[in-house]
Amino acid sequence: MYKSPLSRMLGGNGMLYAVIGFASCLVFIYMSFGDLWIGFHGRSTSSFVKRNGTQFIVDGRPFYFNGWNSYWMMDHCVDESRRPRIREMLQTGAKMGLTVCRTWAFNDGAYNALQISPGRFDERVFRALDYVVAEANRQGIRLILSLVNNLQAYGGKTQYVKWAREEGIALSSSNDSFFYDPSIRHYFKNYVKTVLTRKNTFTGIEYRDDPTIFAWELINEPRCSTDPSGDTLQDWIEEMSYFVKSIDPNHLVTVGLEGFYGPKNSKRLSFNPEYWAADLGSDFTRNSMISTIDFASVHIYPDHWSHIQNFEYNLRFVSKWMISHIEDGDKDLKKPIMFTEFGLSNEDLDFDPSQRERFYKVILDILHKSAKRNKSGAGTLVWQFVVEGMEDFNDKFGIVPWKRQSTYQLFTEQSCRLARIQGALPSQEKHFKKLCAQR
Repeated sequence: MYKSPLSRMLGGNGMLYAVIGFASCLVFIYMSFGDLWIGFHGRSTSSFVKRNGTQFIVDGRPFYFNGWNSYWMMDHCVDESRRPRIREMLQTGAKMGLTVCRTWAFNDGAYNALQISPGRFDERVFRALDYVVAEANRQGIRLILSLVNNLQAYGGKTQYVKWAREEGIALSSSNDSFFYDPSIRHYFKNYVKTVLTRKNTFTGIEYRDDPTIFAWELINEPRCSTDPSGDTLQDWIEEMSYFVKSIDPNHLVTVGLEGFYGPKNSKRLSFNPEYWAADLGSDFTRNSMISTIDFASVHIYPDHWSHIQNFEYNLRFVSKWMISHIEDGDKDLKKPIMFTEFGLSNEDLDFDPSQRERFYKVILDILHKSAKRNKSGAGTLVWQFVVEGMEDFNDKFGIVPWKRQSTYQLFTEQSCRLARIQGALPSQEKHFKKLCAQR
């Protein structure tokens, strides 16, 4: 019987049907999951953020940013059914023109722990962090990943000290042993190396090679009150920042400071919120001067820091606090200054949402002015944004950004103002045509 060249090539009708069936299967997979595949394997953030003096640089252009904190992302998406909320939050940030999000890359010994015990990791939780990084890339958002907490939430330095005691290591009663005990330093270094060299299960890219990550933050709000001189914390920052750089020379590194000035910084002490802030073992200028620290971080919580519960007083403090640190960046540090947390509590006396908007506006205006003048004020990250249905992860500072239109517009306007200075990033352009056209 005559067989056409095509039939002979396919080996008969059976082979033809098999090929057609296989092709149909591929089409089905693509139609079902193609968007996910393209999103996780297409690079939205293709260039590392670099530093040139007091400015961040992306693709040769200055990079000033408007962003936010959502610390809860990894923990929240361990449960795969919750992952749409992570996508929703990142998509909303992108639609608002925001470009940077800060989140936790740690959970030590707690519920949904990433690090169960020193050197032992939960792959299920690591995959959740992989998802956060991959989805951020898909939405064109860069991440600042914090590596440990000074506070007890999510384990923090308290958990590291507890682990050391459980192994029979004799320690002082203070959790500040975290900063100077050799065994604990070893625990932390092992953790850092594991995270930095992690290969993302969604993208196949090691974290240290992924431009989606803006920077590594060594520790959230470090304090070492048992050594007010600051020497202990300074030594820890020097050692750990050098260690990070030795593994990952691609990414920027910051400490995670609140911004308090130490007792030896006499010319700046008066800018602290109160006298106690000088006795916490940290010093903004000294800690940020280290060569392996690329930029300085500052937090802004005047109502939380001061016993003076007066809104107008707090606004005046904010202005002085920000301007002082921007001057530090311009004159002494010669590095960018990032305001990585700011918030106003809804539990304040006579609180009204309009006060919070005035508070936000002061901060955003000062940053915008700094950017216009090519000064060191590089960006702001509000604490914090959540989505609906996340009451358990919210706090007295958190907001759902789209619930109050005037607040939403305040942040989108800041995105547009910064874009007019530096131009929109490719990931922003599709949103800015709609977002900024009427502004």
